[in-house]
Amino acid sequence: MTTFFIYAAIGTDFKQYSLNLSDGSLSERGAITLPAGLQYAWRHASKPILYAACSDGGPGKAGTRHFVCALGIQTDGSLTLEGTPTTLRSRPVHLSSDRSSQHLLLAYNAPSALSVHRIKRDGSIGEEVKQHTFDLGACAHQILVTPDNHRVVLPIRGNDPEHGNPEMPGSIEIFDYADGILTHRQQLIPNAGYEFGPRHVAFHPTKPWMYLSIERQNQIAFFELGKTVAGPLWRKTTLAHPEQVKPRQLVGAIHVHPNGRFVYVSNRADGTVDHEGKKIFNGAENTISTFSINQETGEPILIQTEDTGGMHVRTFAIDPSGTTLVAGCMIARDALIDGSVQQVPGGLSAFRIREDGTLRFLQKYDVDVGPDRLFWVGIVTNT
Repeated sequence: MTTFFIYAAIGTDFKQYSLNLSDGSLSERGAITLPAGLQYAWRHASKPILYAACSDGGPGKAGTRHFVCALGIQTDGSLTLEGTPTTLRSRPVHLSSDRSSQHLLLAYNAPSALSVHRIKRDGSIGEEVKQHTFDLGACAHQILVTPDNHRVVLPIRGNDPEHGNPEMPGSIEIFDYADGILTHRQQLIPNAGYEFGPRHVAFHPTKPWMYLSIERQNQIAFFELGKTVAGPLWRKTTLAHPEQVKPRQLVGAIHVHPNGRFVYVSNRADGTVDHEGKKIFNGAENTISTFSINQETGEPILIQTEDTGGMHVRTFAIDPSGTTLVAGCMIARDALIDGSVQQVPGGLSAFRIREDGTLRFLQKYDVDVGPDRLFWVGIVTNT
């Protein structure tokens, strides 16, 4: 019998939760302390191993200690550190493996870079595979192998103009991939990369389609994976009220439903305004947007935005059966609620996924994040 485990990272604490599928309630079951704060995690394709990219850096902070670790997933969902963490040269913002978990791929964003490491037969992390030198733009954010295992997609987010600095354009870098070696093949830069801030991509499970969350413009985009990657063929807002965008409104994660009929995007925000001498939340959107997918053309069509009850929804996960979605609300923030200032804590928000793809909010499990952030949430099986 397949069991689902929910994991959430708050600083160096990597917590495990159980989920009651009937009502969406969560119960904390244990935690493991990582050598540094978790940045992203990825499950081995066939072995009960979770790879964890860790750093004492974070947004706006380079840090000095950076690692990738292999964590063994026990039958009860608890995690154990397997072997010695591998030291990395800078903060890893994302990691993934190729489709058979022969290699581990990492993306770094300050400065933008990538690395590839062999995965040994026992699942432990092996030596780094030497790559060509690549000229990448500002702020790489993800590295992902396409379903055919022959290409790698690396979104480069760029940066908005601020503090007197001009905009740094974004791009999507496409590489050929074979036995751990990347060869640059294509660059996607609509409008020369200006007003184009790609964050993460997700692939359709059966068709040659790729969906992109565009962080800086609060959009979703669609691409076709032919001999070359074509697109964006559509760019659409992910917001319920795009005409009312407030400061610090950003897009986060993106995932396609296992049945290929829907794609989900997180809208995250934590901007503040002054209220009677206090800084409170500015009321921007912290939601999950549901798009139906036209099964003939691949076009995403917005059908719902559902509030998460929390702040700055950086990551979320869908269980492999496609019935439950859990969103990570990264921080706590004071907000004006029913005429009084109240703190909205960080936490995990659970939703039921209906047959039509829309979400029904079940409940939020509040988490005391303290000075840290709930930086990542994932759902992992024991098989």
